[in-house]
Amino acid sequence: MNTSLAQAASGPTTPHRGTQPQMNGHLLLWAITSALAGFLFGFDTVVISGAEQTIQGLWGLSAGVHGIAMAAALYGTVVGSLTGGWPADRFGRKPTLLWIGVLYIGSAVGSALASNVEAFIAARFIGGIGIGVSTVVAPLYIAEIAPPAHRGRLAGMFQFNIVFGIVIAFLSNALLAGIGANAWRWMLGVAAFPSIVYTLMCLAIPESPRWLLTRKGDRENGLRVLRLIEPAASPAEIEAEADAIVAASTRQTSARGFWSMRLRVPIMLAFLVAFFNQLSGINAILYFAPRIFEMTGLGAKAALLQSVGIGITNLVFTFVGLWLIDRLGRRTLLTIGSFGYIASLGLCAWAFFTRHYSIVPATIFAFIAAHAVGQGTVIWVLISEIFPNQYRATGQSLGSATHWIFAALLTSFFPAMVTAFAPGYIFLFFCGMMVLQLIWVRTMVPETKGVPLEEIQRQLGVEI
Repeated sequence: MNTSLAQAASGPTTPHRGTQPQMNGHLLLWAITSALAGFLFGFDTVVISGAEQTIQGLWGLSAGVHGIAMAAALYGTVVGSLTGGWPADRFGRKPTLLWIGVLYIGSAVGSALASNVEAFIAARFIGGIGIGVSTVVAPLYIAEIAPPAHRGRLAGMFQFNIVFGIVIAFLSNALLAGIGANAWRWMLGVAAFPSIVYTLMCLAIPESPRWLLTRKGDRENGLRVLRLIEPAASPAEIEAEADAIVAASTRQTSARGFWSMRLRVPIMLAFLVAFFNQLSGINAILYFAPRIFEMTGLGAKAALLQSVGIGITNLVFTFVGLWLIDRLGRRTLLTIGSFGYIASLGLCAWAFFTRHYSIVPATIFAFIAAHAVGQGTVIWVLISEIFPNQYRATGQSLGSATHWIFAALLTSFFPAMVTAFAPGYIFLFFCGMMVLQLIWVRTMVPETKGVPLEEIQRQLGVEI
C-alpha cells in the first residue's frame, strides 16, 4: 500500500478526467463558503483566551468550575464530531453546513449575554458541537465537489481558515481589550458577525452531487451540479461521471456496513492520522505555550510569542502546505512534516535536558512550521478522500472524533505530565511518537494526489 495511487488518475473509472478541468469561479466560491466553517472554528476556539481571567473573577469560579467552563466547547466538539455524520447523510451536506452557522450564532450571542456560568457553559458547549460537526462536514463537502486536480488545495482551505481564524481572534481580542468592563462580552459576541455572513453564504451553495446521486437518488439535480462543477465537460462525460458514482455506491450498498474488514484500511488510516496528529503534542504546545516559555525564563514574552509568533508561523506555513499539497502530494507532506517534528522536538528535549533554554522558542516555531506543512494541511484532506461515498460522512466522523477525543485527553493530562516529569522527557516522548508516525507514513500511507474519489476506494481494496 506504500505505492502511489496517482497512476490510477488516468484510469477508466471517470472517463472525462483524462484532461484535468480548470477550476471555475462557482467551485471556488462554494469551497470558500464551506471552508469558512473552519474560520469560525479557529476563531471560536481561541477567542476565549482573552476573556477567561475576567470570567473567573466576575463569577468567583473555583479552579474546577473554571476549568469546566473553559473546556465546555472542547467537550461539545467531541459530541459534534461523533454525531456530525448522521445529519450529513440523512438531510444532506448543505443543510448541515447551514445549521453549523446557526449553532455558531447561538453560541456567540449566548456567551456574550450569559448572566451566570451555567448559561455560559451551555452556550460554549453549543458552539463546540458546531465545531465538531464542521470538522466532519466541511472537508467532506469540499472533497465531494472538487475535481481531483484541485481537491487537496480546496479541502485544505478548511485548515487554512482554522489558522486564519486563530490569528484574527488574537487580533480581535487585542483591539477590544481596552473598551471597558464588558470587553469580554464583545470579544465573544463579535463572532456572531462572521457566523451570520457564513450562514447567509451557505444558502447559495448547491448540494453535493454525490449525496444527490447516492443518498437522495436525485439524478437530475446531481447531473446539474456536476455540470456546474465541470462546465467544459460534454453531456456524455457528465453522464458517465454520474454512472461511475452510482455504480460505486451500488457495490458499496450490497456489502456489509461500516465496521467491516472491507473498510479496515481506510478506518485505520483515518484513526492513525488523527491519533498521530495529537500525539505530536500540537494542542498541548498551543494551549500551554506560556507555561512552556515560562519554564525557560521567558515568561514576560510568553503572551507575545504565543499570540503573534506562533499564530503567524502557523498561518504562513499552512499557506505553504496548501501550495504544495497538490504538487508534492499528501504522503510527501506527511514525510516532510515528520522529519520536521523529529528534529524540532528532539532539539527541544535536548535544550531542556542541557538547559540551553535560549533555543526553545526557535524549536517551538520550527515545530509549528512542521505541523502546518504536514499534519495540519493533510489531516482533513486525507480523511475526506479515503472512504467510499456511502461511508464518507461516517468515516469523516470517525477521524474527527478520534482527533477531538485525543485532543481532550492530552489537554487534560498535560499539566499533570509537566508536574510529574521533567519537560525534556515529555518532548522526547512526543519526538518518539513522531518517529513512529514517520515509519507509518513510509510503509502504510498511500498517495491520493490527483486520484478520483471512486478510484481511491478501488485502490484501497474497498470495492468487492
